[in-house]
Amino acid sequence: MKSVIVVGAGIWGSSLALRLAETGWQVTLVEQHTPGHVRQASAGETRLLRSAHGTDEWYARLSRTARQGWLDLGERIGEPLYHEHGTVWFAREEHGWERASAGVLGSLGIPHELLDPADGRRFFPDFAPDGLAFLLWEPEAGVLRARRATQVIARLAVQAGVRLVTGRAVPYGEAISVAGEVLRADRVVWAGGAWLPALFPELPLVVTKQDTLHFDVAWRGTPAWVDYDVSAYGHGDVDGVGMKCTSDAEGLPYEPEEGSRTVDPESVAAASAYLGRRFPALAGSRVLFSQVCQYALTPDAEWIIHETAPGVWVLGGDSGHGFKHAPALAGYVAGLLDGEYAPEPRFGLHERTPARGLRTSGFTDG
Repeated sequence: MKSVIVVGAGIWGSSLALRLAETGWQVTLVEQHTPGHVRQASAGETRLLRSAHGTDEWYARLSRTARQGWLDLGERIGEPLYHEHGTVWFAREEHGWERASAGVLGSLGIPHELLDPADGRRFFPDFAPDGLAFLLWEPEAGVLRARRATQVIARLAVQAGVRLVTGRAVPYGEAISVAGEVLRADRVVWAGGAWLPALFPELPLVVTKQDTLHFDVAWRGTPAWVDYDVSAYGHGDVDGVGMKCTSDAEGLPYEPEEGSRTVDPESVAAASAYLGRRFPALAGSRVLFSQVCQYALTPDAEWIIHETAPGVWVLGGDSGHGFKHAPALAGYVAGLLDGEYAPEPRFGLHERTPARGLRTSGFTDG
């Protein structure tokens, strides 16, 4: 039986562990805390699932495959992990990122519509279309219950025979060391998120502090929304934590283990101001729930999926647009570990040129 150690029980690590266990691998999953712990980026309350990725077809296809994976997973556990209420993109330019995305969605046969800005009132109880050229509507997009999904998938992995080891792992040649014990397997996969740069300083990764805000607004069943050019996004109330309105712009450098978990007043002010401009009836809404997350970012927002030594793989750089892909990505990485194909060159350790287009941040350099 083939064996693998997966380090990190975030959404990527847990999804991969589950996939491998269910296809005949002997799997050890190592997590320094517990799956879904609040320090994980995967433990944010929600994440968006959307197929729009600018001009990029690879991620659009993968997202579409992942959508079905999330739907299947919800049926399997008898609990919805994905709320498909659609996503509305607020396009500020006639021929910008949203128009390019629509072209790719059309070529792939993914449902979408281009709408007049005033049509926003179809989706939201109150909406100000000021400054928008058009809306891009993705009806088969929506919101993932991120923390819950991470916990559920880790539990399913254990039920499938995965051995869960609690402890902080460090590289030990082509093996790993956990609390002085050396663990070996045919493959080792490091999926440690924001902890990867400390373990592998050569990786083109930076870690930033990201403040997440939910407001005391009971809009339920409304679509998710993204204002790409100003890095604002959000959605209606899910699980009673309020309406999300927050920024995808990169924050300051951050240490995930000991960094402050208190949101900055400037983040609250910026999100509150945006909420009141785009949804005037919500002006003055108070923050109901806040959470500090972190991003582990590459300059070009392309992921890292790289074999650093024979049988030793690193997965990372997924923040801001990686969570939704997890069910499909697990299958892709499983194929890599089986030697069925080589990874896409874009995921290597080559020099990365700062670029926009994959994440929703309007402030990425390039």
